[in-house]
Amino acid sequence: MEEPINISRQCELAGIPRSSYYYKHKPESPLNLELMRIIDEQYMKTPFYGIPRMTAYLRSKGYHVNHKRVERLMGLMGIHAIYPKKRLSISDKLHRIYPYLLRDLIIAHPDHVWCSDITYIRMKRGFVYLTVVMDWYSRYVLSWRLSITLDQGFCIEALNKALLMGKPEIFNSDQGSQYTSTDFTSILLSHNILISMDGRGRVFDNIFIERLERSLKYEEVYLKDYVDVWDAEENIGNYFRFYNNERHHSALSYKTLKQVYLMGREL
Repeated sequence: MEEPINISRQCELAGIPRSSYYYKHKPESPLNLELMRIIDEQYMKTPFYGIPRMTAYLRSKGYHVNHKRVERLMGLMGIHAIYPKKRLSISDKLHRIYPYLLRDLIIAHPDHVWCSDITYIRMKRGFVYLTVVMDWYSRYVLSWRLSITLDQGFCIEALNKALLMGKPEIFNSDQGSQYTSTDFTSILLSHNILISMDGRGRVFDNIFIERLERSLKYEEVYLKDYVDVWDAEENIGNYFRFYNNERHHSALSYKTLKQVYLMGREL
């Protein structure tokens, strides 16, 4: 009889931090999950909606909600109006904030700049968080991880996986505590990678990865109801494989992301 796979290995195969396995999450009510689904879809259409406008929108749809409930749910999802920029990750005043290095920078080849972000992913009876590491020049998705918590572990795992493929000259992210933590930045510094962080309230500082998140939600997440984390992990993995290897992008002369990334590295 085969020996059972231990918890650490199961989490590694599923692509989630071990802390997520042990985390006991208090589920939201069915009504709150329904509201979060509606908020998520409406925010993709109108990212300038803050709490008052989103509350008014929900009321127009027949939901009797107050500002406090909408504020809590949007905070849980990491959604805010684009002034300031939406961010799932909350900054930590004790962590060092690095300057934004991409302004007026001409990004001319793969591995010049990598970027990362976190987004909310809904499921049938709950939600998870997704972090992605992307090559800025080619838009190639280098790595990704899911987690049911917003601890830094899944961001570090995604970074370490991406670094198996190479390393960038500059790594750009927002100012969230996951990215400003010493555990995260020390990995970048140990590889002699320059650290760049978005300015507060600047919605376009990490624009390409936010476009990816939008495509993922409209082309994959909103079309399905993931049963659980494992179902989400499988389907999102399939989407990213398609996105990297099969989808032809008009902005890149209809080449695939994999072609652009690999061809650029050979030059």
